[in-house]
Amino acid sequence: MRKSIATVSLSGTLPEKLHAVAAAGFDGFELFENDLVACPLSPEDVRLMAADLGLRVELYQPFRDAEALPPERFADALRRAEHKFRLMTRLGADLLLVCSNVSPQAIDDDALAAEQLHTLAERAAAHGVRIAYEALAWGRHVDDYLRSWRIVRMAGHPALGVCLDSFHILSKGTDPVGIEAIPGEKIFFLQLADAPRLTMDTLQWSRHYRCFPGQGDFDLAGFTRHVLAAGYRGPLSLEVFNDVFRRADPVRTAADAMLSLRFLERDPGGGAPPDLTDFGYVELATGPDGERLRRLVEVLGVDRVRLVDGGDAAELRAVGIGTPDPAAADAHVAALSAPDHAPDGTRVVFCAPRPGESAIDHVALTAPFAEASLWCRCVLGLRPHESLELPDPYGLVRSRAMTSVNGKVMLALNMADTASNVPWQHVAVVCDDVVGMARRLTAAGEPPLRIPANYYDDLDARFPGAPDLRGTDVLYDRAGDGEFLHLYTATIGRVFFEVVQRIGGYSGYGAANTPVRLAAQHGHKMRRE
Repeated sequence: MRKSIATVSLSGTLPEKLHAVAAAGFDGFELFENDLVACPLSPEDVRLMAADLGLRVELYQPFRDAEALPPERFADALRRAEHKFRLMTRLGADLLLVCSNVSPQAIDDDALAAEQLHTLAERAAAHGVRIAYEALAWGRHVDDYLRSWRIVRMAGHPALGVCLDSFHILSKGTDPVGIEAIPGEKIFFLQLADAPRLTMDTLQWSRHYRCFPGQGDFDLAGFTRHVLAAGYRGPLSLEVFNDVFRRADPVRTAADAMLSLRFLERDPGGGAPPDLTDFGYVELATGPDGERLRRLVEVLGVDRVRLVDGGDAAELRAVGIGTPDPAAADAHVAALSAPDHAPDGTRVVFCAPRPGESAIDHVALTAPFAEASLWCRCVLGLRPHESLELPDPYGLVRSRAMTSVNGKVMLALNMADTASNVPWQHVAVVCDDVVGMARRLTAAGEPPLRIPANYYDDLDARFPGAPDLRGTDVLYDRAGDGEFLHLYTATIGRVFFEVVQRIGGYSGYGAANTPVRLAAQHGHKMRRE
């Protein structure tokens, strides 16, 4: 199917956006009116630029407050519409998005809305333009896709159909199964956006927190299946309003957008992320700290950590992930045209499973949050856990765990809103005696991060019967019948180690202890400086 993206989804000027859209491999774009109004190029020049880039103007949008109006207001809407129709002819665009009315002057009368949309479609058809009517989740009266379809059906004009927007439907919790009752030829356009589950005003949610499929919590694959089952054969188009994307590199954002659509297109048709078995190895560049890192790895006793000389500072370079068929996993990545490295630059290499239990519990990366979540889902087939916001002494850290279906491969994604330069890459290794490991690290001259006595006072209050860990610098968490003991080493370059001991099926990451760890890291850094 053709693939499209709204210009509002990207940062930059209109020419910059179009070049990014073309570079990512899109077939067309939705032209957001503000992008054209602010552009010094004439509509004819925009049309030529798009053609030179191999792009088609799939949709011009938005046209607002057009239906269910008093007569004098509707006359004004027709005047505005005639101007847009002439403009679209100059652009070479033949589909106009009309949003359901949000004006206080709108009348709650479906027959009137149908009559006026019929008139609007008749005017549009005279210019070779069609109208796609969309129910906004915050529409004054029409806020449901089934009602918008009912009005379109009542209007009965061949140049009038519906636009279905996943955000407006799924944000309200509306069942999308009813889409299959709409004739495919009357679904004129499909707009796709994911979003995290948030409890807030829907308009603000829509304007600031939309994201690409696979970056949020909506079931976009299921939604798209309903639309395709109805017979829709138009483009898959992304319309995403997001504050982060509006200031990000448009080329990189467009590439992520295309990856999300490729993965979504494969998902309804099967999709086959690799079956992951374990962490085969992690590879660290040593920077100038090779001797220290080798001593630390020796004390930790982890044979799956590879150290390679080079780099300006110690950092995570690569992760080997076991899978029964590495060649098939590589083919999966190639089919998506996805990068073979995480957004923070860490390479992922698929390898044959190694015998025995892996000593690597999980690996933590730092990367743009939505971008990293998408990459983990598409390339590795990891499933997201709840997104957390955790306090840092100088800001907030957003964290999300991503795990394979079998729970054998776990990545933690961390992103800070602060320029405090706390390094986030870390490798968590398994140990059956964390307290003993703390003593061995201290004896080797690499003591764990210092944990304040106040933490242990609070621990006694939170967890009656918890082990007495004062003086060990070991942290503790409990969930159900499971317990978790862990410690952190000091940071070397951009990397630190976590040592974990899981008891009784504990499956978390000790997230409640993260603020203590962050404060300890800041304290260690200040003592060194």
